[in-house]
Amino acid sequence: MSGIPNALAGKIAVVTGASRGIGKGIALELGAAGATVYVTGRSATPGRLPGTVHETAAAVDAAGGVGVPFVCDHRDDDAVRRLFQTIRDEHGRLDVLVNNVYNSPAAARWLGKPFWEVPPDAWDETFDIGVRSHYVASVFAAPLLIESGGLIVNISSPGSQRYMHNAVYGVAKTALDRLTADMAHNLAETEVTVVSLWPGIVDTELLQLVPADAQGQRLVTLPGEGTFDLGQAETPRFPGRAVAALAADPGRRSRTGTAWRVADLAEAYGFTDVDGRIPRAD
Repeated sequence: MSGIPNALAGKIAVVTGASRGIGKGIALELGAAGATVYVTGRSATPGRLPGTVHETAAAVDAAGGVGVPFVCDHRDDDAVRRLFQTIRDEHGRLDVLVNNVYNSPAAARWLGKPFWEVPPDAWDETFDIGVRSHYVASVFAAPLLIESGGLIVNISSPGSQRYMHNAVYGVAKTALDRLTADMAHNLAETEVTVVSLWPGIVDTELLQLVPADAQGQRLVTLPGEGTFDLGQAETPRFPGRAVAALAADPGRRSRTGTAWRVADLAEAYGFTDVDGRIPRAD
């Protein structure tokens, strides 16, 4: 099951990096709950992977919300500042910020590599997009969110607690979860909730490139981590339902400053993935 229709009617949300993947799934579920969703990303035209901010915004409309495409490179602080100034000018409020932007195709080059085979510029790329951009968006969004008593969701990973992918990935996710905890500390005297969200393995457009084998299974092997059946993976809508449930929960402050697995929130809030399952791949 999904959330309650119109539970977020009148609410304004931003989902960064929402052209495709987890960000798109979150934008669609916020739209399905009635929110106006600003969809950010660099993809104004299709690239190697399908999806643009304009296509996601149209899909938010079709889901029942209002989608607003905003082409934005999250390495450009001025562009991010303009995004939140636009929201203040057009709506005077912001209720939800989802920091999701991440360069997954670039990161895939270094899967399973020992640290001495991962070049220093991979560190910069991972932290610029996967940590710094989340901080910058939160800085510019905070005044609006403090006024509304809103929600910040940082899309993170169990890689902050155990080895996943490579050393740079793990350090970046640990930094992101620390950012969640410290932002929650700074916001303790406000009504703003800040959480990290841990999806499992999500069948994004990038993983959909994995072909089926002779038995019809789509298997992906992560070096040093195992082989996973993508038929059992989460859809991008599953973490989206977690965000929508948090946004609609008047008691969400009890969760602030902490990382939450999507599957655990599904059990707590009573939602499932689109096929009725609660996937647990981690």
